[in-house]
Amino acid sequence: MQKIKLTKTELKKQKDNLKRYNRYLPTLYIKKHQLQKEIEQVKSAVDEIEKKHYRLMREFDSWIALLGEEIGLEDLIRLEKIETRQDNIAGVDISVFVKAHIEVRSYDLFAYPLWVDSAIDIIFRLLHYRSEIVVLEFQKVCLSKELKVTAQRVNLFEKVKIPEAKEAIRLISIYLADQQVAAVGWARMAKKKIQEAEVK
Repeated sequence: MQKIKLTKTELKKQKDNLKRYNRYLPTLYIKKHQLQKEIEQVKSAVDEIEKKHYRLMREFDSWIALLGEEIGLEDLIRLEKIETRQDNIAGVDISVFVKAHIEVRSYDLFAYPLWVDSAIDIIFRLLHYRSEIVVLEFQKVCLSKELKVTAQRVNLFEKVKIPEAKEAIRLISIYLADQQVAAVGWARMAKKKIQEAEVK
């Protein structure tokens, strides 16, 4: 705790600080709770998409050996970009998944095996799921950073600032009360000496 001045001005300042901390703390609690809730929702969304991704990968298992053929499948489909929009959740600017722009090049149906159509469809969906997971994971990182900062602020207010302000108010109040008692004592002594001097 920093050194405080034992004055009425400092007492008012500390009381104002305490009032401000007590007013701001509930807002921090709400923000912390909201961020925790959002992080849980993002985790659930990631889990759901990963389940879909896993089920799709299981479809691949039955004919994955065919992908060993060198047919240039990677030239037929590629992820161009991931489109997102900005949103604000609990005061945090985050990117929200809109769409995965995936280019599927046209190819000669007679030059490629029959299974290529199915493979491209599955790869298309896998790329879409992966893109969405990437954006959600980035959301989780942004929200987690903000949650950490908010939790630190809550702890700072609860464990440091509010107790410090209360202690400062207590010390200043005791000091000012002692000063007031001493002043009354000095006033009585001065009055008594004046009365004694008048009697002589």
